[in-house]
Amino acid sequence: MKRLCSAAALAAGVAMLATPAAAQGTAERLYVMECGQGAVPDLSRWSPGVNVGVKTEYVTNCYLVRHAKGWLLWETGAGDDLINVPEGRGSFTRWRLKRTLASQLAEIGVKPDDIAFIAASHTHFDHIGNVNLFPKSMLLMQKAEYQWPLPKGGPRFNPAHPVTQLDGDHDVFGDGSAVLLATPGHTPGHQSFLLRLKNTGPIVFTGDAAHFRENYEFRRVPSFNTNREQSLQSMERIAAIVANTRAQLWIHHDKPQADQQKKSPAFYD
Repeated sequence: MKRLCSAAALAAGVAMLATPAAAQGTAERLYVMECGQGAVPDLSRWSPGVNVGVKTEYVTNCYLVRHAKGWLLWETGAGDDLINVPEGRGSFTRWRLKRTLASQLAEIGVKPDDIAFIAASHTHFDHIGNVNLFPKSMLLMQKAEYQWPLPKGGPRFNPAHPVTQLDGDHDVFGDGSAVLLATPGHTPGHQSFLLRLKNTGPIVFTGDAAHFRENYEFRRVPSFNTNREQSLQSMERIAAIVANTRAQLWIHHDKPQADQQKKSPAFYD
């Protein structure tokens, strides 16, 4: 497979993970929660010129991390209000909801106010639909994403919501166990996520740096991404990190992979 990225991008992916293994901590648990199911009528929207007219199903999950220093929620889903819209919502991808995020948190005894940090890969609604469920949680977003204006102007988040605006990678708990990775291209401030667990080992979550396994393997860039070259560099960066850490790669919207993952209240440790 042809690799379309500069040596500098590959070096950045490896250099970011230069912390000695002995100094790298681990999180305690990871819960995978279902946060939306979608139907896609034409897959070529995500792979121009390929899979024209092919229909597929789509998922969006939320990932709750338990760490000794507190809870972190990675991705917040399409929004719990969808439970009241059985016909679904969305102009291209039709999103529906089987269970609310709030009910899945309650099932394991976690209240929204218990969650110290929330982070999302980017600001498309299927990733930030439940941000307002967590008004006291610190929002961790790349500055370029947080300040990216909506098409008609205005902010993407409630300005009163506590936020830390990031400029590059961010080690959430300070021990290497949960690291937000700057992977722009899909949107100006897109980020991915590296999580380390004691028994499961490292996992890299793509966000929408790659929507499907096929797109990742063939480096296909959706036509609506904000920057094609950054998108390719970010996929190469993820590949370098996966190779360097021997991590599992979890591709956010890839339903066949998601169907194999344990769902809350089961967990990974």
